[in-house]
Amino acid sequence: MKTPDEILSELLDRYPQLSACAESLREAYQCLVDCYEHDGILYVCGNGGSCADSDHITGELLKGFVSRRPLPAEECEKLQALAGDDGAMLASTLQCGLRAISLNSHVALTTAVGNDLGDNLGPAQMLQALGRPGDVFLAISTSGNARNLALAGAVAKAKEVKVIGLTGRNGGKLRQSADICICVPEDETYKIQELHLPVYHALCLMLESRFFA
Repeated sequence: MKTPDEILSELLDRYPQLSACAESLREAYQCLVDCYEHDGILYVCGNGGSCADSDHITGELLKGFVSRRPLPAEECEKLQALAGDDGAMLASTLQCGLRAISLNSHVALTTAVGNDLGDNLGPAQMLQALGRPGDVFLAISTSGNARNLALAGAVAKAKEVKVIGLTGRNGGKLRQSADICICVPEDETYKIQELHLPVYHALCLMLESRFFA
């Protein structure tokens, strides 16, 4: 498996325009490493296409991305002792994951919050309930000005949750409020989204290399 540095170098070779984001990418990676080393959780949120990206990211982290992530021997032994043949199957099939939650994936809660509390408060309410010091909130907004993400970011800061922004254009308000902001050098929404995918794929690959190599 390639090292995190090799993965980042390959990303910049394939997408030279992202060289402007190299430092913020390194900072975001280290922030996520610190989170996971202390048993934290990554929360991800976006709107529209960025909502789909949120689910995509959590999918890459919660199971193997490009590599198998076998369970530790101790967990395998427990599964087999508890569930016999089914436990053996689970032990040989399931994979280790990095804890990540898409704040977009809880439709019942989001609609309840919108109906009972007000618009744009769904992600903020979830972070209020779930966020703990040392966790990370990844806010994805092509403009950097999404109202629901700004409100969620304020809650994150109050809960001592680090905020990483993934944006474009001039970064908008997110560039000023986030602890780390990856601002890809494009102005049109679809072009920004096209660069967001290789950015978060690289981060997921780097984390997989760090924790499961």
